[in-house]
Amino acid sequence: MLYHVEMTVKLPPDMSAERAAEIKATEKAYAQELQRQGKWRHLWRVAGSYANVSVFDVEDNAELQEIISGLPLFPYMEIRVKPLCRHPSSVRDDDS
Repeated sequence: MLYHVEMTVKLPPDMSAERAAEIKATEKAYAQELQRQGKWRHLWRVAGSYANVSVFDVEDNAELQEIISGLPLFPYMEIRVKPLCRHPSSVRDDDS
């Protein structure tokens, strides 16, 4: 099942630069592994903000919740999720 996920990160202003760098490095490794597994299919930065738009390809709502809540930046995120389905006019066969 495909999901459109918008994530906006809001780190606390009093978080140290060292702690922020540590969390971001862990987050990057986790996100890249999920991309290699094919679960995090697309990842785009939203220009001008600390946010991204992503497409996840997972089994169901429960798997998406597990993945998202496992993100090291999860406690500092505003997240919006929209389930997706294939559009009948799509010319791509791999959009299911």
